[in-house]
Amino acid sequence: MAVSSAGSRARARLTSADPDVHPDRRSRRRRGRDTAAGYLFLAPQLLGLVVFMVGPLLFALVLAFYHWDGFGTRSFAGLSNFTEVVSDPRVQRSAVNTVWFTVLQVPGLMLTGLFFALLMQRAGKLTPVYRLAFFAPVITSSVAVAAIWLWLFNPDISPVNNALRGIGLPAPNWLQDARFVIPAFAIVGIWQGLGYQLIMFMAGLQSIDRSFLEAALLDGCSEWQKLRHVTIPLLSPTILFLSITSIIGSFQVFDYIYVFFDDRAPDSARTIVYEVVRIAFGEFDFGAASALAFLLFLALLVVTGCQLAAQKRWVHYTE
Repeated sequence: MAVSSAGSRARARLTSADPDVHPDRRSRRRRGRDTAAGYLFLAPQLLGLVVFMVGPLLFALVLAFYHWDGFGTRSFAGLSNFTEVVSDPRVQRSAVNTVWFTVLQVPGLMLTGLFFALLMQRAGKLTPVYRLAFFAPVITSSVAVAAIWLWLFNPDISPVNNALRGIGLPAPNWLQDARFVIPAFAIVGIWQGLGYQLIMFMAGLQSIDRSFLEAALLDGCSEWQKLRHVTIPLLSPTILFLSITSIIGSFQVFDYIYVFFDDRAPDSARTIVYEVVRIAFGEFDFGAASALAFLLFLALLVVTGCQLAAQKRWVHYTE
């Protein structure tokens, strides 16, 4: 009797809530409330994005058209800041160094990350141990990493050079020889970023449907053929994501250079972000520094856009 009474009250509430409202309208109201709740939860992140990303970007864009030393009044400069930084030989050399660093670091990261991820599939119970060992440099401060490699690259006591001499190879003066400075930065970047690449590749490998590999095995494919024709194509979304984030990160390298050389880096060691910091806080020309930073942003935007446009040719998404 009590259950029947409760059910009657519930049906009465349902029928008496909005008796004149059409069901589609109630559905739209519910979706509107869900959308509002979603934006409410996103509000802190959106606020941070606007305050710390969009706001500074717009301020830098405006500042790029002015002469300003950071203290006095600003004067309109037109496009002179852009022409100044583009025609500066030091900036041109830094741009070449940045591209050279990217060419060395990004493929190095991708290949070593994939190689060790494939090996980790066979590590068995030791997988968590290896994963922790590889990921430890990722969460280590870049300054600490650079300080360690500053000792490793020391020509007098370098264990790296001793190891090279031990196998009969020449031992370069990494940080003094202009030919080896950027490769030295690339080695440090690969060592520190390998753990992140490894984790992402392992996640990509685990998401591959085993039936594809079993079908390739039944067709008599070798391990190399399975890797080339099955694993790598199915890993292409992961490869695309890592290539985009790695290129963006490599274009922004700065911390290694500053720890290795402070503010006296030679031309062979400077990158675009180093030039931005030097122009802004060394020459107090915030307009030119903003112009260079905005050109770097445009370059990254173009490179990322090309990568996304080309993905239709080689990226395969499974249903």
